[in-house]
Amino acid sequence: MSTRLAHRNRVVFTVVEYNPPPSGRRPNRLKPLWGHFPVFAALSFVWLQGIVFSQTAARGKARPTTGKEIFLATCAGCHGPDGKGMPKETLGFEPPKTFPDFTDCSSTTREPDEDWKAIIHYGGPARGFSEIMPSFTELLTNEEIAKVVEHLRSFCAERAWPRGELNLPRALVTEKAFPEDEAVVQTNIATKSGYGASNLLVYERRFGLGNQFEVDVPFEYSHEPGHAWLGGIGDVTLGYKRLVAGSVHTGSIFSVSGEATLPTGNRARGFGTGSTVFEGFGAFGQMLPRHSFVQFQSGVEVPVRNDVAKAVFARTALGTTLTQGHLGRLWTPMIEFVADRDLATGEKTNWDVVPEIQVTLSKRQHIRANFGVSIPANNTATRSPQVMFYLLWDWFDGGLREGWR
Repeated sequence: MSTRLAHRNRVVFTVVEYNPPPSGRRPNRLKPLWGHFPVFAALSFVWLQGIVFSQTAARGKARPTTGKEIFLATCAGCHGPDGKGMPKETLGFEPPKTFPDFTDCSSTTREPDEDWKAIIHYGGPARGFSEIMPSFTELLTNEEIAKVVEHLRSFCAERAWPRGELNLPRALVTEKAFPEDEAVVQTNIATKSGYGASNLLVYERRFGLGNQFEVDVPFEYSHEPGHAWLGGIGDVTLGYKRLVAGSVHTGSIFSVSGEATLPTGNRARGFGTGSTVFEGFGAFGQMLPRHSFVQFQSGVEVPVRNDVAKAVFARTALGTTLTQGHLGRLWTPMIEFVADRDLATGEKTNWDVVPEIQVTLSKRQHIRANFGVSIPANNTATRSPQVMFYLLWDWFDGGLREGWR
């Protein structure tokens, strides 16, 4: 791809005077410069492409108008005409590990169009990627960049892969429908004495077009007045999610999940039910205008033991995403309405309201945090408000220390 130097059609050379040291030994000043060679090689290559692109009209030739034509003129030099990337021998540098293969549906479909446009507009560093990817702000118009992104989408031959636009923000309680590669640490803290806290470690791994495997490991803590704190592992959950349908044109996504919760926690201490519990639910997400959305989840819990009550639940999350500046943090305020009921005589439906806000922490937006409070709307004598917080790592998009600058 090209850079803004191509648009300006100029090259700047820097001359550095060399003075040998008194010892007569020549210092290795080329080593730091050599580390920037891949960037220099990439920018030089796309600079030449940019000259050709920007001078096309001046030569009386029509400026490329379709997404494919623009891609071939400005992007194919590095990314290849087939979107798989040019060979290293042709590039003249080692591609970074984040260098995309646009034909790999698993990698490219999970990102929304806006992220691709941002990287083309402002270069890789705008989203915490390699500086080898230059900015196209001064070479391509918004319309041309949109056409390039549309062409990039055509490299994925399997259209059934769910698009990144359908990957709605994760709420604190309501499960989302999009299959993910994430690790989440969530903490819930009761605000009344005599209660406790819990930490939940969630690992999600996506495989295939629309499948996800999940493991949830809770660590429970409880405290009674006059007694010491007690802690231990809770009931571990294994889950499987399957995408049923998803369409970026309608903005809708639906999936079904099945889970088995194993009796690994100490029931006497209140860290588990003492029974294997099977759970099934459906999850639905709908995109709304102005970067808003709604998510819905409903299901049933069926324990193996007869002395543990069956239960049903329904959860709804409403939210909208706001961008700080042009490429700054994403702030997503949400509110959830949560209902659950044990299917036993005399039991009532518990209702909770959960106001919360999610924020992106890294430039790559793969590290996020969410903070909220679960407020009981009824049956408050036996239920207390809970402070809730999670830290999310989308590990497919990079390591914990990557994508921050």
